[in-house]
Amino acid sequence: MGAFDVVLLGIALSMDACAVGLTNGMTMPKLGVGKAVLIALFFGVFQALMPLIGYFVTDLLASHFMATFEKVSSVLSFVILAALGGKMIYDGVKEIREKRRAGNSPSCVGCENAGEALEEEKSLPLGKLFLQALATSIDALAVGVTLKMAAISGGIAFGVFGAVGMIGFITLGLSFIAVQLGKKIGAGLADKAEIVGGVMLILIGLKLLFEGLL
Repeated sequence: MGAFDVVLLGIALSMDACAVGLTNGMTMPKLGVGKAVLIALFFGVFQALMPLIGYFVTDLLASHFMATFEKVSSVLSFVILAALGGKMIYDGVKEIREKRRAGNSPSCVGCENAGEALEEEKSLPLGKLFLQALATSIDALAVGVTLKMAAISGGIAFGVFGAVGMIGFITLGLSFIAVQLGKKIGAGLADKAEIVGGVMLILIGLKLLFEGLL
């Protein structure tokens, strides 16, 4: 597996993380650079760690078991992303209703700032970020089998640690860009961003499910 192959593999593996990073940026347009880096770091580390784990357990697990695991992991990824997406849609609808109630209340003081106040309360807990990173990377365990076979047959450019490091670095960089892009999109969508983001998470989960089952 040459250097170009490793780069292409890193880009391919990063796409789901980038899509989720985009939704994070959309739902939190006021997200700071530090938090955006943290999101990208989570995705990058997990995307590097999973193939590495798969690489070292290949000798212990038969290839047919890994194929079965790939299907199971796709179901798990779908469940996690669908749950997170459903919660985002629920929160988005709830927020819109709260803004409308606040705006229509004659006794409300400072209602013109209600939207800004709700926006500032949005955050991405580490537990939720962990689940996102896990869901978008767990299927990469099976990629470890590919890396192991490549190492046996012809070697891997940069070695296995260099290769997974490259995969993680590519995911980190592209995810950061995706978060920043999502912030710009989210600013335009306003209070609908969280609903759109939730739908996107569910669609990503369905994509992973179909890829694993087909």
